[in-house]
Amino acid sequence: MDKTNKLKLFIGIFYIILVSSFLIFIFSNFSYEEIASYKFIQLNREYLVGLKASNLFILGTIFFLLTVLWVFLLGFGSPIGLLAGFIFGKYLGTFIAVLGCTLGATFLYVFGSYFLKDIIKNKFLKKFYNLEEKFKRNELGFFIFYRFIGGIPFAIANLIPLLFNVSVKNFFIGTFIGIFPSIFIIVNIGSGLEKLIRQNQEAPTLLELLLYPEIYMPIFGFFILIIITFLAKKIFFKKF
Repeated sequence: MDKTNKLKLFIGIFYIILVSSFLIFIFSNFSYEEIASYKFIQLNREYLVGLKASNLFILGTIFFLLTVLWVFLLGFGSPIGLLAGFIFGKYLGTFIAVLGCTLGATFLYVFGSYFLKDIIKNKFLKKFYNLEEKFKRNELGFFIFYRFIGGIPFAIANLIPLLFNVSVKNFFIGTFIGIFPSIFIIVNIGSGLEKLIRQNQEAPTLLELLLYPEIYMPIFGFFILIIITFLAKKIFFKKF
């Protein structure tokens, strides 16, 4: 077995162990019925609100570090955005989530530049070769646009720039700016869920959930963002 396949095997085993450990920890402490219950969500909301009121800096720091670790190890940030909005509200939650996701993605990119570059080239170079000229023309500007339009799983999107030797500085800045709109929308949904739970002792119906302004407005914004990114791809990425 060559070094590349050994590394693939190691990474695969590592992720399986990580995810399995997380699931074992969760379900050894709580049953599925508890986790899925509205009462469980209410009680944890009250606990987090109290913790935030007494230790905002500590809670924010811990959440930020866990966000960095989550994105570095698991490679995606949507659940983090929802939870950030639920705990910290739309503005502070957005800042923590965007900064944490950006730093975690940057660590993954640096890690990939040392250990995954050959794997990424073998897997994706033929598919994304047409982007090389665009990156050379304006690396930071194009990378911000690349991040904004999405359309690629977040973990893979963090590693594709290895094909074009994007600088770490431009990767960090471009990621922070590019993911901001989508993270802001997701955080707003999380914040809306917290307000809805605060105002309702009984679990809301699906219709009540969808008709709540703090929920449907961010969702509407999310669909607008999808349309914008779709049109942007058609205009600027004819071969993408």
